[in-house]
Amino acid sequence: MKTEPVKGFRDYSGEEAKKRAEMQKIIVETFEKYGFEPAETPVIEYEEFVRGDNKNDEAVSDIFSLKDKGKRELALRYEFTFQLKRLMQNKKLPYKRYEIGPVFRDEPVGSARFRQFIQCDVDVVGAEPRQEAEVLSAINDIFQQVKLNPIILVNNRQLLNEILESEKVKTENREQVLREIDKYDKISEKELKENLKKLGAEKIIDLLKKGESYFSKFESYKKIISLMDYCRSYGFEVKFSPTIVRGLSYYDGNVFEIKSKGIKETLAGGGSYTFDGTPCTGISFGLERLSILAEVNTKKESYLVISINQDREAIKLSQKLRKNNAAVSLFYGKPSKALEYANAYSINKVVFVGEKEVKNKKFTVKDMDSGKESALKI
Repeated sequence: MKTEPVKGFRDYSGEEAKKRAEMQKIIVETFEKYGFEPAETPVIEYEEFVRGDNKNDEAVSDIFSLKDKGKRELALRYEFTFQLKRLMQNKKLPYKRYEIGPVFRDEPVGSARFRQFIQCDVDVVGAEPRQEAEVLSAINDIFQQVKLNPIILVNNRQLLNEILESEKVKTENREQVLREIDKYDKISEKELKENLKKLGAEKIIDLLKKGESYFSKFESYKKIISLMDYCRSYGFEVKFSPTIVRGLSYYDGNVFEIKSKGIKETLAGGGSYTFDGTPCTGISFGLERLSILAEVNTKKESYLVISINQDREAIKLSQKLRKNNAAVSLFYGKPSKALEYANAYSINKVVFVGEKEVKNKKFTVKDMDSGKESALKI
């Protein structure tokens, strides 16, 4: 019987799990500071609902399909955004929600790519363009708190379509042209131009390298300038990147990608879209990819209360410490083994509870890092 994780899935424990938990705490606190409320949705949905109207999107083609005992066609969610179509019903707008949880994609595995990962998603349903900057500001705040300097890249899907129209690229080819442009930093420029030539769009890459004077003649470019201006009001800068497309075809306005030095993959991505005639905007990122570079403090004050044949008194002392918000573990056994245990689990303070300590009602705390001792005060 195989007990190792399936390829693309993995376990987390120890310091790594602590880091992930601390990061999620930072993420939740930041989203809620910006007025987003939490939501929870099922991992399994009807396959038809999961695929939606974007069946040709790469992420949609990578879904895990399954059947239940009733032979219903089901699938694991690959993201959270499509589930907003249900959540948004009867909500007063703007509806601002965040969701954090596992999503699944049956895709090739890499050093920063997994088949199950924790996605952190934030969206505004009924969004005005200025709320794009608010969403980006929340993500920027999170990245700053985990000691990352994000590079926020923005573009506009309508702008790209205006350019394709001006170059008389056939309407039926435009969606595929956008998919090819989305490969800009994944394949060589020579290969990219060869692919675009087959679609009658071989000049597009050279056009996208032009300066502001070229883009400013298109109406949709004003939306990028407006977004940049609002972002400055929030205290950060974004950079126009005309080759940013985003792989999901439901995006129809400004789109965003966030990168950082030290990793070639995109750390976060999103954009604006329309559900049931309602303008929306959002962005998401995977916890796994972010945690590769993030710096968070997982060192918390923690106690190991060691019972030396004084179990009930040790329990009482532990409960008093917990009521004062301390993290406490109990250990029953030899003091030497207890110290090994404290070191193994990075517990930084130990308290011995023996007959002498109970009788004198005095307990000494030993700091495992410095070796110093102090009197316990509750």
